[in-house]
Amino acid sequence: MFTKILIANRGEIACRIIETAHKMGVKCVAVYSEADRNARHVALADEAFLLGPAPSRDSYLRIDKIIEAAKISGAQAVHPGYGFLSENAEFAKALAENGLAFIGPPVGAIEAMGSKSAAKTIMENAGVPLVPGYHGDDQSRELIKAEAARCGYPVLLKAVAGGGGKGMRVVWQESEFDEAFDAAKREGESSFNNGDLLVEKYLTKPRHVELQVFCDRHGNGVYLGDRDCSVQRRHQKVIEEAPAPNISDEIRKAMGESAVQAAKAIDYVGAGTVEFLYDEDGSYYFMEMNTRLQVEHPVTELVTRQDLVEWQLRVAAGQPLPLAQSDISLHGHSLEVRVYAEDPDADFTPATGTLDYLRTPVESKYVRVDTGVIEGDTVSHYYDPMIAKLIVWDESRELALTRMQQALEDYRICGLKTNLGFLSKLAGSESFRRFDVDTGFIERHHDQLFSNDEIDEQRYIALAACYLTLARKASSANQDDPTSPFNRLNSLRLNSQYAQPYELTHGENNHAVSVLEQDQDFLIRVDNSEFQVKGQLSGDQLSATLNGHRFSVSVFQKEADITLFHDGCQFECQRHVEIHGDAEGEQAGSLAAPMTGTVVAVLKQAGDQVEAGEGLIVIEAMKMEQTISAPFDGTVSEVFFNAGDLVDEGAELLGLEPCGEE
Repeated sequence: MFTKILIANRGEIACRIIETAHKMGVKCVAVYSEADRNARHVALADEAFLLGPAPSRDSYLRIDKIIEAAKISGAQAVHPGYGFLSENAEFAKALAENGLAFIGPPVGAIEAMGSKSAAKTIMENAGVPLVPGYHGDDQSRELIKAEAARCGYPVLLKAVAGGGGKGMRVVWQESEFDEAFDAAKREGESSFNNGDLLVEKYLTKPRHVELQVFCDRHGNGVYLGDRDCSVQRRHQKVIEEAPAPNISDEIRKAMGESAVQAAKAIDYVGAGTVEFLYDEDGSYYFMEMNTRLQVEHPVTELVTRQDLVEWQLRVAAGQPLPLAQSDISLHGHSLEVRVYAEDPDADFTPATGTLDYLRTPVESKYVRVDTGVIEGDTVSHYYDPMIAKLIVWDESRELALTRMQQALEDYRICGLKTNLGFLSKLAGSESFRRFDVDTGFIERHHDQLFSNDEIDEQRYIALAACYLTLARKASSANQDDPTSPFNRLNSLRLNSQYAQPYELTHGENNHAVSVLEQDQDFLIRVDNSEFQVKGQLSGDQLSATLNGHRFSVSVFQKEADITLFHDGCQFECQRHVEIHGDAEGEQAGSLAAPMTGTVVAVLKQAGDQVEAGEGLIVIEAMKMEQTISAPFDGTVSEVFFNAGDLVDEGAELLGLEPCGEE
């Protein structure tokens, strides 16, 4: 067994690997960029090396720097995690040339599965079922368009070297082909330095089911159950579970055997994932094989009671698999959600910012949190915006779902937008609970998942006023003398009572609030409503009784912003600040960057006439492209950025004059 390994990755996966390695008595070397100097994975490791500036190409993708760090530290092996260099054959070759073990598959297996088209040819020869399509060498637009027509629309265009939804476009009809072809090819070139594409029939209601496989150097191969990863946005997984529901034992066994067959066809070693499209009629088709550990591996760990990172280390050290297929059994049900810094209401646009307030659920045998951040950390535009993975387990799917909903309620974040509210709605939706699920789930249930829940706004405003009042009392200089007249919250007035006024804003609604301190409680007026309130504040926990109804609320305040967390609701309000000047209409017609990122394509130039909805400029950030489209018919007056330029969120990208304006 190795005594020291280097982890060529960052964030939660680096922390996850360190946890198991330390449990096994193996020392860990971390690498980091300038943006990650104070990152959690750096602090957890036994030693760490600076690779370079924040951009991945200058740090986490620098093979030479990583090998240099491994040699200096005396590490015997390198674990690539997932993403970055995890499926890079040149990286694996370079490690071998420098006498370093790669905690991953052989170079030949990476190369075989690195091209989606070549992988399909191998699987076809191995007898693994394939989706109808084209994955040949002729990459002319005309041929691929003809093959798309042969398959029948809708079709899926995919970058042959892609992954994680990059370089992937659904084409519903022939008129959309050219634009989708260009976008997928451009994304493949920018992300993988390979613009080659394949095309395959797009199944309209498939499930995404994947098999966890493991092989060793002694000819043994097993599958450790399956996972359903059907609920996706932008072709990236949102929630995963194991085992995959509603699959017969016969089909489950057949899929597992097909997965091992696929792995053995490329002489695989280590952890891998074979992904299938599972159709309504029970048929399944090979989609791709990921030659690395997957983000969603914890759900498999919880139902098999095995540590897959430990398996990786043992297999890479030359040991046989810990279990034979007959020894592997599944226990209970597990679900995982990916907590992201993103705005679901803005088409899941990645978000950046500081984790000003972070509270995670209490971990136990039922709840697990894999994370690479702590309170105060910044989520930047340089890397994937995943904050953590939240994983739950219980004896049944129904019980696990209940665990997940409670854990999501206990997960509290302030400082940037997250998908926590969306995940809570998803996990609690009736359709998901009864598992009416396919890869189009979010689109089909859009109205339900993105609805605005009705809340008692005045009640939450009263709770916010109660918090402000108690916080003021807690900071009073005379709080140790409860008999002091200067310690009363209603302020001292001769021969009169004085109610403390506040003006609190929620969204576009302004609320006039007054708080009158009485003997043991407060009378809080919100607009025309009255609340008799008793409250206690301990740290960030507010216990308050409003008109006989008791509430336990978590509170975070930053300057004028106040956030209340209660029963799955995150209520935000502000102490009103007068804004001078007339800003109304300032943004009319502006086309601002929705996120900090890099311009990857300028589709229109000054003087071009465009129609509403036509693409103008493409921005990439956090592994995601977003096309900025014309909000109305008009003429481009000026373009402010070129391809390759870095733009800040909110920066105006170009000028657009409406038709008819002089």
